[in-house]
Amino acid sequence: MREVSEDERISLNEASRRAGVSPATLTRWAEEKIVPVRKGKWTPAAAAQARIVARMRERGHSLEELKEAGKEGKLSFGMAEDIFADTSEQFTLEEASEQIGLSVEVIERVMTVLGTPTDREPSLSGRDIEAFARMGEVAEAGLPVEALLQLTRVYAQAVRRIADAEVRLFHLFVHEPMIRDGLSEIEMAEELGDLARRTSPTSVPLFEYLHERYVRYFLEQDVVGHMESDFGGDTNLDQIRTTLCFIDLTGFTRFTEEEGDATAFSVIEQFTETVEATLPPEASIVKTIGDEVMVVSPDPATLTEWAVGFLALFTDRPKPRAGIHHGAVVFRDGDYFGSQVNLAHRVVNRALGGEVLITDEVATALGNHPDLDTDPIGEVDLKGFPVPIPLFLVRARA
Repeated sequence: MREVSEDERISLNEASRRAGVSPATLTRWAEEKIVPVRKGKWTPAAAAQARIVARMRERGHSLEELKEAGKEGKLSFGMAEDIFADTSEQFTLEEASEQIGLSVEVIERVMTVLGTPTDREPSLSGRDIEAFARMGEVAEAGLPVEALLQLTRVYAQAVRRIADAEVRLFHLFVHEPMIRDGLSEIEMAEELGDLARRTSPTSVPLFEYLHERYVRYFLEQDVVGHMESDFGGDTNLDQIRTTLCFIDLTGFTRFTEEEGDATAFSVIEQFTETVEATLPPEASIVKTIGDEVMVVSPDPATLTEWAVGFLALFTDRPKPRAGIHHGAVVFRDGDYFGSQVNLAHRVVNRALGGEVLITDEVATALGNHPDLDTDPIGEVDLKGFPVPIPLFLVRARA
């Protein structure tokens, strides 16, 4: 076992401060081997694990349970968590409002959007205030508060998913192998902390790169959308016109019951990756929900061509199907809403495996397409729509 150097040691009082429990409690936990301490020498890793023990005690877990979990290395993420701890000064909402230039009401709304309403977190840290001050600058530049809140919500939802994926993948591909290799709990804590410390700085430049890349892409798409006003006519101020495509796997629930979760997950993963790899440049994925993917594009013809070609790639069950519609939708919080979105979703539900169904708006855009045949299947009753909707089956021309 590696010896603890003088530079790595911290005092018992410092460990107590970091863990949030008394020195006497820490000493008892060390003696009972609840927290691994080498020869009474406290380290940041041991203090981080003690903090995890304290939090788990508050949740009702016994010391015996925590001792066993510690031996198995299940508490070793504490050191990595320490790297992201916010120890800056705390301020009341009123103090924060005065510094930031945003009203208390706006601050409370932003905190709720972030998933930390002020009834749970009634104060802001120095790091919070730095971030809110940037929001204040954006608001002063002319962005309405409602738009600021929407933008914050989109950021929060996206980054929450990123952070969740980072931690889960870190656990699956780093932490679990360490447990299987039999590393001691303190060695795991130190190695996990060191790895997190070395990898976390890469996330900021990576985010900046991706942000610039996709902002550039969507700026171009916005210009294209304004220029191509010959298709679809006018919309309300809060709406945009776009082509919506829902694509899913037919009979997927039954397939999962017959083949098992592991096989079903593998199919979904391959399905989603194939969508990502084959989409035309101007199209983008809005979201994935289980075996369903929602795609948007400014060009109905290209998106329909893609859907027909995509379905031809899958010959085994469960086969995908697609429904496509073009119309005016409301864009909010990075997603699309309105009756036209519901219509596109109803259309895919009427398709069979291997079929692409489109509405008459998309059929008009296709015109006399050289590579696609468009066959009307008549006016179809769709749930939630008062009049039947003309639908068309699209196939690749032989």
